[in-house]
Amino acid sequence: MTAVLNRSSSKRERILEVAEEAVLAKGFAATSIEEIITAVGITKSGFFYHFPDKSDLAKALLQRYIDHEETLLGDLFQRADELHEDPLHGFLVGLKMLAEVMSDLPKAHPGCIIASVCYQEQLFNRDVVELNASALLAWRKRFRERFELIAKRYPPKIPVDFDALADMMSGLVDGGIILSRVLKDKDLLPRQVMLYRDFVRAVFLGTGEDRA
Repeated sequence: MTAVLNRSSSKRERILEVAEEAVLAKGFAATSIEEIITAVGITKSGFFYHFPDKSDLAKALLQRYIDHEETLLGDLFQRADELHEDPLHGFLVGLKMLAEVMSDLPKAHPGCIIASVCYQEQLFNRDVVELNASALLAWRKRFRERFELIAKRYPPKIPVDFDALADMMSGLVDGGIILSRVLKDKDLLPRQVMLYRDFVRAVFLGTGEDRA
């Protein structure tokens, strides 16, 4: 029984891998169930066993992407905090580590499913649309809470909206992925992350402090 479940789980994961690659390359609308079935080597009934329709596939792809991002960010900033107990400098170390990870595009980050869903939102049901929004709100919450913690030790040097500062991170990552792909410049996104790092440092330390 366990072997059967493992095979089923493996097949489902293979479907998601193939679908993600196709969606990131050409979008949801241009990705057909038939091409996924052919690439994975399963029957149509085998596909529908895992995903009753395309919205279910989209939701699973999105949740998989969100889980991956949460794991990546959680592990990365946890390691950074272990290296530096100060909340600001630990965050700056984490951003530098993130930039290093993002330098390995597209292997480290092949694209953004959140953006793909947003561009073709009309294709999906409310569950998918709401999950997409919740993912961005989770990023906002994660970074805003960090800024609030930092501010207790380092009051901002300029008035700043922590939600907007947190959203800037989402915007530059998604925008940086697009720019990197269009301009064929794998170093563009890491440079954007490092520029954001400089801005966060300036918000809390000003421009005259030593670089962390």
